[in-house]
Amino acid sequence: MKPFQTLVLFPALLFSLSLYGESKPKPEAPKRQISPIFKAIEDKPGLPRVLIIGDSISMGYTLPVRRALEGQANVHRIPQNGGPTTNGLKNIEKWLGTGKWDVIHFNWGIHDLKFMPDGKHQVEAADYQANLRTLIARMKKSGAKLIWATTTPIPEGELVPSRRFGKVPDYNAIAAGVMIENDIVINDLNAWITPKLAEMQKPHDVHYLDSGSDYLAQKVAAEIRQALATPAR
Repeated sequence: MKPFQTLVLFPALLFSLSLYGESKPKPEAPKRQISPIFKAIEDKPGLPRVLIIGDSISMGYTLPVRRALEGQANVHRIPQNGGPTTNGLKNIEKWLGTGKWDVIHFNWGIHDLKFMPDGKHQVEAADYQANLRTLIARMKKSGAKLIWATTTPIPEGELVPSRRFGKVPDYNAIAAGVMIENDIVINDLNAWITPKLAEMQKPHDVHYLDSGSDYLAQKVAAEIRQALATPAR
């Protein structure tokens, strides 16, 4: 082929290749898989409806609680990490929806007492107390029996990932005061899991091994059963 012909044909070849690239179908992006923890469940008729509200600790025990109460209750959970009480205030209406709830098992705390870059808690103690009161008032309107779960222990020292937290007992005491004044059952998961921390909590982590989540689920399921068996006041 003569040099002149090459100069003429080469741009045309490049143009054809660019058109081919544009027309070639692009592979579809993989669909994001929804965790079974967050998947909506279909209610079995005739069974009471239970809602779990909480952070990643509650995410760990959601499925084992659901298994423990299979055939006894329809166990739902909020479709996300509950985060601090400020997140609860933003989402509580959506989380409660319009359906009837028989029992709501809930917790906020770890995210509230986390230290932020400015050195303050994500939600300071007085605001934590006020937010709990507001959230409880709204949940009471649902007519459900309410169960408060205490915040579980946070290991001392460096954590993975690196985070700093305030004192769990301080925030648990604030919450307990609010629960007592509202006559709400307290599920003391903190006391339940503390003797098992060395074997059931992940090293340098606020979270639990599967055995720990299963152990927490035993207590949660027992408290829910008790609430379902207790006549309404």
